[in-house]
Amino acid sequence: MEATDLQVDESSFTGETVPAGKHALQQSSSCTEISQMRNIAFMGTFVCGGHGKGLVINVGERSEFGGVFKMMQNEESPKAPLQKSMSSLGKQLSFYSLCIIAVIMLLGWVQGKKLLSMFTIGVSLAVAAIPEGLPIVVTVTLALGVIRMTKKHAVVKKLPVVETLGCVNVVCSDKTGTLTLNKMEVTDVYTSARQQATITSTSSSMEARVGGEGGGGTLLSSPPAGSCVLCEGRPVSSRSHPGIIKVVEVATVCNNAQLRDGKILGSPTEGAMLAVTSKLGLYGLRDQFVRTDERTFSSEQKWMAVRARRRCNSLTEPPEEEHAWYMKGMLDVVLKHCSSMQDGRAITSKDKDHFRAKTKEFGAEGLRVVAMATGPDLNKLAFVGMMCMWDAPRPGVCEAVSRLQRGQVDIKMITGDSQETGEAIAHRLGLWQAGYSLSMSGEELETYSPQQLQHSVQQTCVFYRVNPRHKMAIVKALQGCGKVVAMTGDGTNDAIALKVADIGIAMGESGTDVCKEAGDMILTDDNFSTILAAVEEGKCIYYNIRNFVRFQLSTSIAALTLIAVSTLLGLPNPLNAMQILWINIIMDGPPAQSLGVELVDRDVMTRPPRRALDPMITLSLLWKVVLAALIIVSGTLWVFWREMQDNLITPRDTTMTFTCFVLFDMFNALSCRSEDKSVFSIGFLSNHMFLYAVGASLVGQLLVVYFPPLQAVFQTEALFLSDLVFLLGLTCTVWLVDEVRKLIARTAARAMISREPFHHVIV
Repeated sequence: MEATDLQVDESSFTGETVPAGKHALQQSSSCTEISQMRNIAFMGTFVCGGHGKGLVINVGERSEFGGVFKMMQNEESPKAPLQKSMSSLGKQLSFYSLCIIAVIMLLGWVQGKKLLSMFTIGVSLAVAAIPEGLPIVVTVTLALGVIRMTKKHAVVKKLPVVETLGCVNVVCSDKTGTLTLNKMEVTDVYTSARQQATITSTSSSMEARVGGEGGGGTLLSSPPAGSCVLCEGRPVSSRSHPGIIKVVEVATVCNNAQLRDGKILGSPTEGAMLAVTSKLGLYGLRDQFVRTDERTFSSEQKWMAVRARRRCNSLTEPPEEEHAWYMKGMLDVVLKHCSSMQDGRAITSKDKDHFRAKTKEFGAEGLRVVAMATGPDLNKLAFVGMMCMWDAPRPGVCEAVSRLQRGQVDIKMITGDSQETGEAIAHRLGLWQAGYSLSMSGEELETYSPQQLQHSVQQTCVFYRVNPRHKMAIVKALQGCGKVVAMTGDGTNDAIALKVADIGIAMGESGTDVCKEAGDMILTDDNFSTILAAVEEGKCIYYNIRNFVRFQLSTSIAALTLIAVSTLLGLPNPLNAMQILWINIIMDGPPAQSLGVELVDRDVMTRPPRRALDPMITLSLLWKVVLAALIIVSGTLWVFWREMQDNLITPRDTTMTFTCFVLFDMFNALSCRSEDKSVFSIGFLSNHMFLYAVGASLVGQLLVVYFPPLQAVFQTEALFLSDLVFLLGLTCTVWLVDEVRKLIARTAARAMISREPFHHVIV
C-alpha cells in the first residue's frame, strides 16, 4: 500500500546479498519468481532501510515461507547406505551360520554322538556365529563418531548420517553464506586518474572500524600502521593518493549505514564502503559533513545522492566550496550526470568507454562496481572513480574444495546470484574443471526433461538464478544418476533440497530455523571446511566397521570350521560349550568394539567415495577373512592333534586348544586394525582402547586357566610357562602373514601407480 525507500534483505529466499527494493505499484502477473516480486514483502525476510505499509495476503502454509516448509514435510529422507548394508549383512550371516550349524549337528548325530551334546554345541555355535554384537558395535562406533564430530563443530542429528558422509561423491553447496561470508567487502578502488588501490581484509579491520567511528574526527595524512590499502605497492594516504581518498570520501558521505556496538547496520554494500574509511585511518570522516539534502536510492533510478556542507575543510576540496553533491550508483547512470573529470578536464566518450571496459573486467572477476561523483550541480558532476566489492569466500574454503576434489568428490555451487558472479566465485574457489559446461540457469533447467537433466547436471558446476524447486530438481537428478548427494545451505530456500538430499547440512550460526529442521547435520561454525573433516570421519567410521566385520567373520568361520572339521574326521569336539561362549564374549566384546574407535587415517581422503550399493562383504574382504580363518583353524587343529597323541581327551588338551584359539583371536584383532597399513605404520600404542581391551581379555583368559573356581566351570587346567611361550610363537603367525600380505599389496600398488601416474590404485 505504501513504500518509501523500502529495502528488504531476501537472501534467505533468493541467495542474493544485495537488498531488494520494494514499491507499491501494480506488477505484471508474469513475474512469478521471488526476486521479481517488487511489490510483495515476505515473512522471514528483513527490512534494511526505508519504511512501508502493506496488506497481509497470505499466512501459514499459504505464505512463501510456509510453502517451503510444507514442501519439505512432504519429502522423505532417503535411507542411509549403512542401514541397507547392515540389514542385508545380518540376515545373510544368520542364515548361512544356521545352515552350517544344522549340518554339523546332523553329522554328529549320524556318527552316533549324543543328541543332547550336539544340541548343546549347536546352540553354543549359534550364539558365537550369529552376529548379535554387530548392531552394538555399529551403534557405539557411530555414537563415538558423533562425539568426535561435535568437537569439530559438526552436530549430527541422525547416527547413520555419520557413515553416509563416506559415500558422498557430490556436494551441492549454496553460495551465499556457505561458500562465502554473506558480507560485502570492498576489494579495489579505481580513480578517474586510472589509479587502482587494492584493499585486503585483515583481522584488525573491525577493531579499526569500532575504534574509529567515534574517534573525534581525526583525519590522518599518513597511512596507519599495518595499512591494508595499497596502490602500486605503497600504502595509501591523503598526501600520496588524494584521488583514492576522494573516492572513499564520496562513498562515506553518500552513505546511510551506521555502526553500533561494533556491528554495521544498514545495507551490506554501504557497510562495506564504511569499513574502508577505518582501514585507511580516516576516523570520523563523515562527522566533518552536515547533510542538507538527500536523493534516496531506488531500483529504478539506480543512484543515490546527498548534498552536504562541510564543518571544516576536507582533505581535497578548496575551502571556498561550502556545499557539494555526492553521488554513488551504477556506472552508466552516474556518467550521465558527469560533465568533467576530477582534475577539471571535460569527460570524453573515450573516457567513458574506458571505465565501462574496466567495469566489465571487474565484473568478470565477480566484483560489483559502484561509481562515485561529486560537484556543486547535480547534473554537472565530476567523476572521481569506482569502488569494487564482493561477497568474499570463507577462509579455508579453497583448501577444503581442493582436498574434496582430490578425494573424487564433485562440488556443485548453487546460487540465486547472476551468472557472472557465480562463475567468478567458482573460478576463484577452483570449482571449475576441464570438460564442464560450467553454468546453468534455473530457467534453462526447467526446459530439460528428467533424462536430459540427469545428463546435464553431471557436467555443470554452477547453477544460478535458482529457486527452491530448482534446487530439489538438481538434487533428485544427481540421485537419479546414482550419486550420493550432500546439500549445504543456510536459507529458507535451501530447506527442501536439504530434506531431499542424502545428507542435508545446515549452517548453525546464519541458518534459519526451517533450514536447521530440514538438515541431518548442522555446522555450528558455518564453515564449509568442516565438511572436509566430517567426510574424513565418515570414511574412517566405515572402514572401522569393516575391520570389525572382518574380525568377527574370521573368528566365526574359524570356530564353525574347527567344529565341522573335527566332526567330519570323527574327532572329539576340541572346544566345549562354555569355551565357545567365552570366545563369543571376546569376539563381540571389548577387543572387537575397540576396533571401531581406531583413529582417522589421514590418507583416507585419497580414496574415492565408496559406492552406496557396494556390499559390506567384498571379494577382497572375503579373501582376507578366509586367509585368517584358515591359519587359525590349521594352527588350532594341529595343537589339538599334538596334545591328543595318547588318544585320550584330557583337560590339558582342551585348555591348550582353547588358549591357542583365544591367542589367535588376539593377534587377528591386531592385524584387523587396518586393511592395508602395517601396525608399525599406524602405531602399536595409537589406539589406547584396543590396548586396554586386549589386556583385559588376556587377564580374563589367564583367570580361566589358573583360577580354580573358573577352572571348574570351563574344564581347564593350569599350563606351564613354556606352553604359553609356545602358543604365543604359534599364534602370532596370523598377524605376521597378514603383515606380509599388506607389504605385498602396498608394493604392488606403488608399482602400478608408477606405471599409471594419473590413476588412484586402492588395494
